[in-house]
Amino acid sequence: MTAGVNRYRADLRDLRFVLFEQFELGKLLGSGTFADWGEEEVLAVLREALRFATEVAGPLAAIGDREGCQLGPNGVITPPGFKDAYLKLYEGGFKSIIADPEYGGAGGPKVLGLLVTELTSGANAALDMYAGLTLGAAEMLHEFGTPEQKEHYLLKMFSGEWAGTMCLTESAAGSDVGECATRATPRPDGRYEISGTKIFISGGDQDITDNVVHMVLARTPGSEKGTKGLSLFIVPKFRADGSSNHVQCASIEHKMGLNGSATCVLNFGEGGASIGELMGGVAEQGMKQMFQMMNFARISVGIQGLGAAGAAYLNALQYARERKQGARIDAGKDPNAPRVPIIEHGDIRRRLLDMKAKVEGMRAMAVKAGWHHDAERQTDDETQKAYHRGQVELLTPLVKAYCSDQGFLIAEQAVQIFGGAGYTKDHPVEQYCRDAKVFAIYEGTNHIQALDLVGRKLRLDKGAHAQAFFRDIKTFSAKYKSDPELGKAVALLDSAVDAVGAVALGFGKWTGPELARIGVVASPFLDLMAEVCVGWLLLHAASVASAKLAQSSPADPDRDFYAGKQRAAQHFADWTLATLPARARVLGEASAGPLAVDDACFGPA
Repeated sequence: MTAGVNRYRADLRDLRFVLFEQFELGKLLGSGTFADWGEEEVLAVLREALRFATEVAGPLAAIGDREGCQLGPNGVITPPGFKDAYLKLYEGGFKSIIADPEYGGAGGPKVLGLLVTELTSGANAALDMYAGLTLGAAEMLHEFGTPEQKEHYLLKMFSGEWAGTMCLTESAAGSDVGECATRATPRPDGRYEISGTKIFISGGDQDITDNVVHMVLARTPGSEKGTKGLSLFIVPKFRADGSSNHVQCASIEHKMGLNGSATCVLNFGEGGASIGELMGGVAEQGMKQMFQMMNFARISVGIQGLGAAGAAYLNALQYARERKQGARIDAGKDPNAPRVPIIEHGDIRRRLLDMKAKVEGMRAMAVKAGWHHDAERQTDDETQKAYHRGQVELLTPLVKAYCSDQGFLIAEQAVQIFGGAGYTKDHPVEQYCRDAKVFAIYEGTNHIQALDLVGRKLRLDKGAHAQAFFRDIKTFSAKYKSDPELGKAVALLDSAVDAVGAVALGFGKWTGPELARIGVVASPFLDLMAEVCVGWLLLHAASVASAKLAQSSPADPDRDFYAGKQRAAQHFADWTLATLPARARVLGEASAGPLAVDDACFGPA
């Protein structure tokens, strides 16, 4: 493995397309909340973020993976170069773009923050974890903290001087957060003493920042059982006077990937009192408050998956264009036939086109979620606000689960394209694959996302948001079903959305014993709904590209780019959307069979 060499690749042209040509971000800029933002400002930030990703973060990815984090006598020691890169990340303002200007932020659009994260995380996911969690914790504090709490913490967190974490998980609870055993004992001064152990805390300790501000779920005396009785506490590593707050990193995990990110076991109240403040001064509102950070984090995890997938795809594409092996299939067994780049082989070409379509479709889906968030901020119409808010709610589990799953699967496909070379550490794709696996696990496993989608999000406001989602797709398909170039693919989309919508509607009829079927089919249903969304947005992008091609000259350098949009959408329609009606029918008719299988039938004890 070559240390210090950048191996990150990104497509800035596609980022510009999805923002300004597909979603017409320019219409939201230049007024209201985004009065100081225009297209050039957005593109300047993306160019600088790409420079940081390729020149600073990218070269450290392999080093962080190889060196990992170490637990020393004074806490966690991060890999060489991480502290300097972290400081440059904040000097460039990349993690304060969407933050409130009152606290040192730039007040930029959410969609820009998402794509900057794609670049910085795609280049070095482990490094970006420290800053990403800090931003999420700060945004939650901005939403729920008291004026005094905001004044004390936010400037230092948004500037990167202090870091932040999210402390939910415990060994006996896992995803069942309501079993939290960490205790908060009231003190006479209105603060609390926190005691307990949290596990799997990303960035729980490090040698990069002057302080780490932990957001800790704990239970006060006499509180209600389950999640309703949990409160959220702000527990810094160091107190205001600089003394220890007795938050000890007991150990760090040795992981499959993300080795440069410290995943810690934290003991609160070890050797003294860990003093915390009640978030916002309100008790037993911890899960409501934490969901603010969790929703932020879940979309961010989807972006991590997108970042890994995009980088893996472009590395595989470059390799396929350079690596010569074998003759074209139509050369038969002619030993004198020239050896060709592997991109000329049908299987490699299919894999690459599949990767391209999914990467660009996932990017569009994530930006769609961010665009709804920004559009809500720019309108005063309460009906429109509710519509945009509802779409963000609905898209959040799709972005988190589908993009994180595909981040791993696309990286695995990249390893396959590299062949034996991809299985070695001489190339970055094996690290993308290892790093990306955890994205489907943390911030709520992807099955939890599926249960959230089916059990809650589809039913919000009596199903109004889900109906609006499907209606938006049907409006698009009605407009383009007779299009001479896109009509066939749009017909496949139309059939797919009808089939998936029917399954969603059918869930409402599953009552009593049938409810058990939800746990069996929720995850594959989420995949179907995400693929409908991706297919829709790919075809939307293709419609924009078709209009651009019709206006362009034969010498236009963007013609191949726009043609690629058309080809990707057609491929996804032919290979994925075409399968959705049959897969939806299977789900609609599925039984709870797996639940009826005796444990002993699975195999030996």
